[in-house]
Amino acid sequence: MSTIPKNHRSGYINIIGKPNVGKSTLMNALVGDKMSIITSKPQTTRHRILGIVNDKESQIIFSDSPGIIDEPHYGMQSSMNKFAYSSFEDADVLIFVTDKYDDYDGDEKVVSALAGAKVPRLLVINKMDQTSEDEAQGVVDQWMDLVPFEQVHKISALEKTGTAAMLLAIKALIPEGPAYYPKDQITDKPERFFVSEIIRENILRQFKQEVPYSCEVVVDSFREEEKDGKPFIVMHADIYVSRKSQKAILIGKGGQAIKKLGISSRADLEEWFNAGIYLELNVRVKDNWRDDERWLRQFGY
Repeated sequence: MSTIPKNHRSGYINIIGKPNVGKSTLMNALVGDKMSIITSKPQTTRHRILGIVNDKESQIIFSDSPGIIDEPHYGMQSSMNKFAYSSFEDADVLIFVTDKYDDYDGDEKVVSALAGAKVPRLLVINKMDQTSEDEAQGVVDQWMDLVPFEQVHKISALEKTGTAAMLLAIKALIPEGPAYYPKDQITDKPERFFVSEIIRENILRQFKQEVPYSCEVVVDSFREEEKDGKPFIVMHADIYVSRKSQKAILIGKGGQAIKKLGISSRADLEEWFNAGIYLELNVRVKDNWRDDERWLRQFGY
């Protein structure tokens, strides 16, 4: 059993910001593995997810939370906001991610929460691959007038430029303390969670308009076995939608849409688990589940 050094550092690094500024891409870049699903659509992240970076001297626990929604329209979105604002409660360091496309007027709740935070705050200007230095400096000047950030980092999470230096800076900011998780653990979520997220990521990519936002994926069976001497996993998942018309769209004419979804999801799952996958998908209707407290609790919101 490895021993923890006397001056070991550990801390929670919570990543916050609006939807679609690149929080999940940033966490994946910092952790070095795919912890959060990523699409170009806002509100892709629905839950708070931990990604853990370990070395002998430290344990850095990154938290990716849903993007802050200014005006929630569903009970689900209100729950997502609760996940986002809970990031202020247990942080040792706060990372606020923004970009040149972001729009704030200074009166938002997140601005006052950042200004009142008692832990180090990092302002991260993302998408520098699409941003000039003058544009980035304009964003920095705007934010430094609102919140006294301790550090500023200009990065491209997608290109992983500036992320290595940022990781070193974070390591220097976290306090001395024990490892909160086993050193070989990289997340707090079970395998079934990532199965449901990977399927939902493919729904977001394949379907348009309101349909993917009305879907929730629940893995009801996950069995590991061997096939031809190699790892093989059998999975069954239910996709819940809000209306019957959405079920018809997900299944498609002659079942073609659900077949395409199964093929793309299975390919991603095989890459994730490095194993053969059998995946069965079913579509079920739960009317207006996004505003139903009982179903929101059951789905983990």
